[in-house]
Amino acid sequence: MPKKKKTKKIKKIKKTKKLKNLKIKPSIKLQEKKSAIPGQEEKPEIKKVKKQPTEKRVYNLKDFVVYPKHGVGKITAIEKENIGGIDIQFYKILVEKEKLTLTVPINQQSKLRPIASTGQIAKCVSILKTKPKIKRTMWSRRAQEYDQKINSGKIYELAEVVKDLNKNTDIIADQSYSERQLFEKAYERLKSEFEVVLKTSPDEVQKKMDKALGRTKISENME
Repeated sequence: MPKKKKTKKIKKIKKTKKLKNLKIKPSIKLQEKKSAIPGQEEKPEIKKVKKQPTEKRVYNLKDFVVYPKHGVGKITAIEKENIGGIDIQFYKILVEKEKLTLTVPINQQSKLRPIASTGQIAKCVSILKTKPKIKRTMWSRRAQEYDQKINSGKIYELAEVVKDLNKNTDIIADQSYSERQLFEKAYERLKSEFEVVLKTSPDEVQKKMDKALGRTKISENME
């Protein structure tokens, strides 16, 4: 009879241990969930603070700006319109080269940039004077890279495309049609920004660029 009593006591102890383990596990999960909630709320707040400086840049009427996909444009109006019960301010930008008017909301102007400084123009001239970098990859891949650089809106990358696609010859056969198209597109984009910054005539700007590219002989032969 005393042996049976001992076995009962051991069973009771085992049950209590199981219950203790069950109580501990859910309490840990609840703590993890609570600690994860404040971390999730902090992340979007940090992102909003980072975006504010670029979103709040102010351009004035008649200012020249650069829109990456279209080049240099002039702000002709700053208007306000109510869309869905919300007042939205936007810029009207005229791109004369393409005869195009863009509508850019002020709170979505991250793609816009101010025109280059005279110092940046001087650096572009020095880039044009350097030797072109010709890659040995397929033309289709290089063409994509050049197109991305042209539409990036970055003036140094634009100058690099002009320099790399420049041919110091007037023979059309030395340059493919697509190559010539990309060169002319990049050349005109860069030229239009030179005109605005330097405040000189298109002819004077062309002479400056052609001299840096070593194309003065070509223009003389054409005349």
